[in-house]
Amino acid sequence: MTSFVLPHEVHGDGAHRVFAVHGWFADRSAYAAVLPDLDRASFSYALVDLRGYGEARDATGSYTTAEAAVDLVELADRLGWDRFSVVGHSMGGAVAQRLLAVAPQRLRRIAGVSPVPASGMPLAGEQAALFTDAAHRAENRRAIIDVTTGGRRPAAWLDRMVARSLERSDPKAFRAWLESWAGEDFTADVVGSEVPALAVAGALDPALSPEVMRQTWLTWYPRAELTVLPGAGHYAMDEAPLDLVRAVEDFLRADDAGDPRAGGAA
Repeated sequence: MTSFVLPHEVHGDGAHRVFAVHGWFADRSAYAAVLPDLDRASFSYALVDLRGYGEARDATGSYTTAEAAVDLVELADRLGWDRFSVVGHSMGGAVAQRLLAVAPQRLRRIAGVSPVPASGMPLAGEQAALFTDAAHRAENRRAIIDVTTGGRRPAAWLDRMVARSLERSDPKAFRAWLESWAGEDFTADVVGSEVPALAVAGALDPALSPEVMRQTWLTWYPRAELTVLPGAGHYAMDEAPLDLVRAVEDFLRADDAGDPRAGGAA
């Protein structure tokens, strides 16, 4: 793996350092809707662009979750962050789990927002074609976003999400990332991790549903918790930003309070 400094922006100056990692469809602008309401006194949030996205759109690499985890550790070193938490959306949730194997001693907590499980998401048939061709077909990206938000969102919003996705991602990298987050199973490397792990699932998401989280995160991680957002699908940052901020920051803040909770399902 080649050394690379992930493009990033830091919000806040709190003592609890947190990386925010985007998903397959967007760069770090995926978190734009939650930025105004973050607790910047308690936390320092570093929003990153993974290779192939945003300011790193032209960056070369293997475009894998394992590579991204190493990139995050290198960035933590540059920022002087000895220990940190990670929030990851979808594919970014898989990156967060990779860190359980790459640098578990440096992790305080991980929070996955509709996170792809460490077991991947094997695709076949028409579904495989839909996702594979999304690299160069805008209509496929739109269909995926529509389905994973319960078919309830305005057409203008779907169009805006697709436009951002096309603008902020490199098609070849986008295609390569799919092979990693969907096709790789690294469960054996992370199962049993004692790092507190929150999964936030949207009730309207049929793909990475609350039940999928119960069968994966809550089964694998002894200190796992699940929060379900009734009015959200796969894109909670846009669909339920205030509820998401509250759920994630309450979870992160428990670490600062000595973490008296044992963890459990919601």
